[in-house]
Amino acid sequence: GSNGPFLCGKETTFEGGMREPAIAWWPGRIPAGQISYQLGTVMDLFTTSLTLAGLQPPTDRQLDGIDLSPVLFQNKIISRPVFYYRGNELMAVRFELYKAHYWTWSNSWEELQQGINFCPGQNVTGVTTHDQRDYTIQPLLFHLGRDPGERYPIR
Repeated sequence: GSNGPFLCGKETTFEGGMREPAIAWWPGRIPAGQISYQLGTVMDLFTTSLTLAGLQPPTDRQLDGIDLSPVLFQNKIISRPVFYYRGNELMAVRFELYKAHYWTWSNSWEELQQGINFCPGQNVTGVTTHDQRDYTIQPLLFHLGRDPGERYPIR
């Protein structure tokens, strides 16, 4: 398949590896033909499911997910940061249309030599790297509305 204008693919924290479309269908509850640009994560499914079932979230722990039912039923947008991890390493943070990369790494030189390339034909100097690059002091910042392919960092 194609990830369209987005950079790289699965196994990366670039948009081509993280963005997935979703379809919600509930006749009489979710308006037909509704389109949302809400950013969501798998963690939101638990919290949203609790609300849909009429249950309260547990109070003895902090939940990372948010309730997306206002998005489904009222087409609202909920502003919140999303954290992109690769293993235990925080690689990037997205807030609304901005995304900051603290580390970049597509895949290792060893994998590339074996023919494994998570960004085939997408070489962006300093962004798609085969060694882990540290940008924690000065993150690579992208405006995803103007540059959904994460090719031109804001300087």
